[in-house]
Amino acid sequence: MVIEPKTETIALRCWVEARRVCLELADGRFVSFPAAKFPLLAKAPENLLQKAKLRLNGLALRWEELDEDIWVDDAVCGRFPRPQVSVA
Repeated sequence: MVIEPKTETIALRCWVEARRVCLELADGRFVSFPAAKFPLLAKAPENLLQKAKLRLNGLALRWEELDEDIWVDDAVCGRFPRPQVSVA
């Protein structure tokens, strides 16, 4: 089930613990999601995964060295990329 936000979700800070991306939101909530939900993050070494930065006034997450951007709304609402299915 995907929950649609009524307003933009803004993160005040982000960090990574045990391969989970953690967010403190402006509305007082703390949320996290597994890095494994995003293909580039799933394959990333720990030292690069730790380099998450907030961008666009807390609306997005950015990993510069991985060239990965994630909207905070998408992560909070569970809108993760679908796993790619390989066809044999």
